[in-house]
Amino acid sequence: MGRIAVVTGGTRGIGAAISKALKEAGYTVAANYAGNDEAAAKFKAETGIPVYKWDVSNYDASVAGIAQIEKDLGPVEILVNNAGITRDGVFHRLTLEQWSAVINTNLNSLFNVTRPVINGMRERGFGRIIVISSINGQKGQAGQTNYSASKAGDIGFVKALAQESASKGITVNAVAPGYIATEMVLAVPKEVLDKHVIPHIAVGRLGQPEEIARAVVFLASDEAGFITGSTLTINGGQYLT
Repeated sequence: MGRIAVVTGGTRGIGAAISKALKEAGYTVAANYAGNDEAAAKFKAETGIPVYKWDVSNYDASVAGIAQIEKDLGPVEILVNNAGITRDGVFHRLTLEQWSAVINTNLNSLFNVTRPVINGMRERGFGRIIVISSINGQKGQAGQTNYSASKAGDIGFVKALAQESASKGITVNAVAPGYIATEMVLAVPKEVLDKHVIPHIAVGRLGQPEEIARAVVFLASDEAGFITGSTLTINGGQYLT
């Protein structure tokens, strides 16, 4: 059995691709999900990857979820904080609920899910923590002050925790995808993608979830042990940092 890896939001979109790629690379994977039981059941049936339902914005639920995974599979050695939501709107019309929902799920979840595993990683002298940020956490995006703030916060979290954890054999890195051909992005009308999105991507296409997944598998590996506190930008040249 390979090292134990947990992927939050791991049954759909980029998260599903990451879960599958980690399993193919030999890891024992647990995929968290929040609410779509049908999609999670289908994912489990197709991949054989066990699924665990809890809301990552809830600390107590996250502690319980991690405890159940460790009871079932063993100590968590790889953590991919992927879960995220959007509640878009221009700031002068944004509601407190829209703001709080995104911050709680996309940013506060990093504490909620990482805190229960960090001490074990420190004691064992090994860990890989990978956070899925976003191009819009790097450059900002109109209509997404909440999302952009949360994803920029993800990068700050990575930089700080990396410095605290390096001496204990734990690396902490971020991946910042651009526009990826997930269900959410493909729901945008094709004419909008063709006119307003793809022309700004230097390689001339959307990214694929598997391209993000391959980067995560590398960052989770022993070979990536000298990379920490970094943000790997994968956006096809849409925004250069």
